[in-house]
Amino acid sequence: SEGQAHDTEHAPHHCMGLKLTILGSSAAWSERPGRPSSCYMLEIDEEAILLDLGQGSLGSVFPHRDPAKLTAVLVSHMHGDHHVDLIPLRNLLYYHYGEPRSIGLHLPAGLRERYDVFMGEDGFLDFMPGQDVSEGVLEIGPFRVQAHPVAHAENSHAFRVTDAVEPDGPGLVYSGDCGVADDLLPLMREGDTLLCEAFWSTREPIPSAMHLNAAQAADVARRGGAARLILTHILESYDPQAALAAAREVFRGPVQLAEPELVTTIGTAR
Repeated sequence: SEGQAHDTEHAPHHCMGLKLTILGSSAAWSERPGRPSSCYMLEIDEEAILLDLGQGSLGSVFPHRDPAKLTAVLVSHMHGDHHVDLIPLRNLLYYHYGEPRSIGLHLPAGLRERYDVFMGEDGFLDFMPGQDVSEGVLEIGPFRVQAHPVAHAENSHAFRVTDAVEPDGPGLVYSGDCGVADDLLPLMREGDTLLCEAFWSTREPIPSAMHLNAAQAADVARRGGAARLILTHILESYDPQAALAAAREVFRGPVQLAEPELVTTIGTAR
């Protein structure tokens, strides 16, 4: 219901559930300044995780918290527009604080090794430990994160994140990049918020590119029983406002665009 997910400028720390802040929502590139690529912060009380860390997004973390005080970063898949700011994050944590600071880092299998090759430095990310992202459930502080494979690129996953205290309560389902909408259904529960890519907006998808359009995102939100739909990862030139209108034709619950600094709470007060 709408009462399970609502917007607020400042979600109180006494909330049971999740506070979602959009830090970056652009696709592989943006035509405007101040539009980082994929990065979504989830908070419970004083702890926070990031889902993805695309280009330009690290700078958007600082107004909210010291990045060294993040609990963890999780990356949905291998494409750089979802993780390339791991490079400045790593250098910040390694050099800025007098001695290295560590946070959890959960990556698709093989991505750590790619950074070693790209940076020419073995173990470039090793001081930030974490499990490979794979199908199943991961407990990270107060967060319960369920990962499920989706069709897109090598080792691509969507996530469902809930408050570990109430894992059966409303959660956030994040599609990552996903070319088959039905891949999201195993994660979805009645009353969830779906944060879903709609790269193609109102265009007909090119199957080999493995992205969704707005109508497909809205349809899976409807079939999965979502309480709210937030559309993300849309190129500006593909008309995000048209995507919003198209989704509202299919999904009758609240639909929003994932604009930077949008804040939404998912859950109920204690």
